[in-house]
Amino acid sequence: MPQPTPSGGIRSRAAQVYDKLTTKHGWLGDYDYAWLCAPTLPFTLPGRSKEKRRRTSPPFYALDSDLPLLLAVTSGLQHALAMLAGLITPPIIFANALNLDNEMSAYMISASLIGSGILSLVQMSHIRLFRNYYLGTGLLSVVGTSFSTLSTADAIFDAMYADGTCPTTTAADGTVIKGACPDAYGMVLGTSLVCSLLEIFMSFVPPRTLKRIFPPMVTGTVILMIGASLVGSSGIPDWGGGSNCEGRPTSGEYQLCPDIYAPRPAAWGSPEMIGLGFLSFISIILTELFGSPFFKNVSIIVGLAVGCIVAGAAGYIDGSSITTAPAITFLWVHTFKIRVYPPAILPMLAVYVSVAMEAIGDITASAEVSRVPVDGEEFDSRIQGGVLSDGIGGFMSALFTVAPLSIFAQNNGVIAVTRCANRNAGRFCCFFLILFGVLGKISGVFLAIPNPVLGGVTTFLFASVAVSGIRVLSYNRFTRRDRFVLAAALSFGIGDLLVPDIFSYLFNGIKHPNKGLQGLFDSITIILTTPFLISGIVAVVLNLILPQEDTPHDDDDVEVLDVEADTPGPKKD
Repeated sequence: MPQPTPSGGIRSRAAQVYDKLTTKHGWLGDYDYAWLCAPTLPFTLPGRSKEKRRRTSPPFYALDSDLPLLLAVTSGLQHALAMLAGLITPPIIFANALNLDNEMSAYMISASLIGSGILSLVQMSHIRLFRNYYLGTGLLSVVGTSFSTLSTADAIFDAMYADGTCPTTTAADGTVIKGACPDAYGMVLGTSLVCSLLEIFMSFVPPRTLKRIFPPMVTGTVILMIGASLVGSSGIPDWGGGSNCEGRPTSGEYQLCPDIYAPRPAAWGSPEMIGLGFLSFISIILTELFGSPFFKNVSIIVGLAVGCIVAGAAGYIDGSSITTAPAITFLWVHTFKIRVYPPAILPMLAVYVSVAMEAIGDITASAEVSRVPVDGEEFDSRIQGGVLSDGIGGFMSALFTVAPLSIFAQNNGVIAVTRCANRNAGRFCCFFLILFGVLGKISGVFLAIPNPVLGGVTTFLFASVAVSGIRVLSYNRFTRRDRFVLAAALSFGIGDLLVPDIFSYLFNGIKHPNKGLQGLFDSITIILTTPFLISGIVAVVLNLILPQEDTPHDDDDVEVLDVEADTPGPKKD
């Protein structure tokens, strides 16, 4: 058969582009846009037949199928909006923890959005490097700041304020007030850059070996503890008004939330603060109940929007962050002193191990909803390419002045509902993320969101992360051995959550003149006081040393029978 000439191939490609841009089918295709945008009437759904619901379901668009332009743009925007809350939350929390000014905080949000858009394009590729090694998953995989980084950075920042790396002052009533410390963020970036080499190395370990070392028992425990710890350390404190005023100090600028200079300040946990957060939270629930498929996937943004509208009308929003934000911005408008903080090395290495574990689970979920094989050589290459891209993304994101970026799970729900796994939609998602980041005023708007509104939304978001961990744990058979491993791991994780300072004083009496050894002590303290790190380490070790059980132990049945025998009421036949 004669091969087409290069010029013929170019003309054919140009004709395809022309048809795509000038025909109704090229713009709209056969997709049911009414289904995507129509609100749900939950009380009428039971009366609809399964056949009718099946007929109204839209077609499925595979990874590289011909996608209508309007659907590519719509689905890409939906993916971007679904990611938005998860992308803006970490920089806002970092900035609040380090007391950075509005200008620096707005830049960090913009950098997060731009970096996510650029590195998501790399993750969606599937470039063959050499032999059977690839870069990227080849799926609609998007990246964002890992919440494991967020949880660990909180402990690292506390250590920096404790050892004098960051400045503090003591108020008249004894309250310790943390000063602005942008250098701490630079140290986290520098440490992250160096530690990213570990995940790059892990990407060349056979995926089957990684899955044996980090089975669902380990990954589920880690994800569960990440979500639970963030609810307590960030979500709920913000819901009450903000972490700075959580202790209700009797003097200083944080007597009221978010501070005494705010338009309508109130005490932490006051009805005004709780009410704003609850309004955002209930908006998410109502969107899930009545919203269209499009809005259900961006319910977090709906909650933020409703909360901000009411807060703005009631006078709670300070618009200074919007007015001071630049109209256009990009990476490196602001920079940080990138250095390595030795006590953070071990915790950050553990973060990259957890990031690799999350990546494996997220890639598997993306492959399932994208209807591609979840085993075999092709799938293993996606795992390997995704982990490698994650490691390189961690290295590059530090250079982008962004905390480590790793694969996000949010887009899997969007794929499942819209039935669109096409990578062209992912590319439009990246375009929107970069656009949102470049338009600096958008970052100013995000920064103006009142803490209670943000807290009401992020509490739900972080709780969703914990539920994802429970779902991963459900893959286990829960033999006696599995229950033992999980109980031992959660003993440390839940203990850290409920009594956060139990390990904080472990090495207080040891002040070694050797800075290296002192840094090791500080590293161990950070690991022990970070719930997901210590519980993950315990789960990995016990999973490797305890022998597997082929079948559930007989004791399992005995325990169930005993419970039933002791339960009052009629016995079962």
